Amino acid sequence: MSGRPAWAVIAWMCAAHVLSMTGFATYPALLPRLQAEWGTSNTEAGLVSGLFFAGYMAAVPVLTALTDRIDARRIYLVASVVAAAGTAAFAFAHGPVTGGLAQLFVGVGVAGTYMPGLRALTDNTTGFAQSRAVSFYTAFFGVGVSLSLVMAQHIAAASGWQAAFLAAASGPLISAAMIFLGLPARRAHGTAAGARLLDFRPVLANREATRYIYGYAVHCWELFGSRSWMVAFLTFAQTMVPAPVSPAAIHAMANLVSPFASIAGNEAALRVGRARVIVLGMTASGVLTCAFGFGAELPWLLVAVLVTLHMLLVMSDSSTLTAGMVSAAAPQLKGITMAVHSTLGFGAGFVSPLVFGAALDLAGGNRSLLAWGIAFATLGAGAIAAPLVLGFARR
Repeated sequence: MSGRPAWAVIAWMCAAHVLSMTGFATYPALLPRLQAEWGTSNTEAGLVSGLFFAGYMAAVPVLTALTDRIDARRIYLVASVVAAAGTAAFAFAHGPVTGGLAQLFVGVGVAGTYMPGLRALTDNTTGFAQSRAVSFYTAFFGVGVSLSLVMAQHIAAASGWQAAFLAAASGPLISAAMIFLGLPARRAHGTAAGARLLDFRPVLANREATRYIYGYAVHCWELFGSRSWMVAFLTFAQTMVPAPVSPAAIHAMANLVSPFASIAGNEAALRVGRARVIVLGMTASGVLTCAFGFGAELPWLLVAVLVTLHMLLVMSDSSTLTAGMVSAAAPQLKGITMAVHSTLGFGAGFVSPLVFGAALDLAGGNRSLLAWGIAFATLGAGAIAAPLVLGFARR
C-alpha cells in the first residue's frame, strides 16, 4: 500500500482493526447465558471479563514498546494468531477457570494488534492526516465491538455459544492477512541510544503526555466497565420492562454509533482545543453513568436511548486523549509512550469490571435496582473528578 493516499491507508487499517476484534465482546454478549450455565457469581463473572484486560496489560508494554525496535507489522501478525487461538479455546471452556484462561490469551492477542496497529498506521501517515488517522482508528474500536456483539448473538442463537467463539476466531486471521498484504514492511526508527526496552521513566517525566495518559485510564475505567456489564444490565432491565429488541442488539447499536462521537470530538478538539472537549465529555459522561443504573424501570425505548447517549458521551473524548498523547510523545519514544498509555488504560479496564461485579454482589445482587445503580456509580465518579485533578479544567 506504499504510495497510496492517506485515506486509503486509514480505511484499510480501520477495516483490519474491526476484524481483529471479532472475539473482543463475545464473552460480554453471552455473559448472562454463561453465568447461568456455569453457576458463577457476579464477582467470578467480572473476574473472567477482567482477565482479558489482565492479559492485555501484561503484554502491551512489551509488544508496543517493541515497535520502537521491530516493524509493527510483524508484531501485529503474531498477535493476531494468538487472539484467534484464545478465542477458539473459549469454545472448549467449561467454567470460569478455563474461560478466564482463554480470555487471558485473547487479551494478549489484542494487545499486539490495537496499539501496534496504531503505530503501523501513524508510521504510514504524516501531518494533519496523522491526527485524523488516530481519530478514525480509535473510533473504529466501537465498530469492532458492535460486530463482535452481533456475531455472538446471532451465531449463539442459531448454533450455540461454542460456535459463536469458533466463528469469532476467524476475524483476527483475516486481519493478519490484510496487514501482511496491505502494508509495506518498515524498519523501526525509534528508541534513544542505550534506552532499555521497558524504561518508562522518560515517558512519565513528560508531563504533557502523562496528562493524556492518566485521562485515558479514567476513560477506560468507565468505558470497559460498562461494556463488560451492559448486556447483563439490559437483561435485568428487560425482566422489569419487556422489550422487542434483545439486550445484545441494543448494546451493539449503541457501540455502532459511538465512533461518530469520537471522530466528532477530535474534529472539535482541532478547532476549540483538546482541554475543552475532554472537560465537557468526561463531566457529562460521568454524571450520566452515575445515574444510569437507577433507570432500569424506565420504558425500554428510553433505556435504549440512554445506552446510546451514554456510549456517545463516553467515547466523545477517546480519540482526543489518544491523539493528544501521540502529539505530546517524543518522536524517538513514540512506541513506549503508546505502551504506557495502553497499559494504564487497559489496566483500568481490568480492574473496573471486577469492582463493578463486587459492588453488585455487595449491594444486593443482579436482581436489585439499587445494586445496579451503585455499581454504575463506581464507573462514573472518576470521570467527574478527572478533569479537575488532571488540570484540564484549569485550561
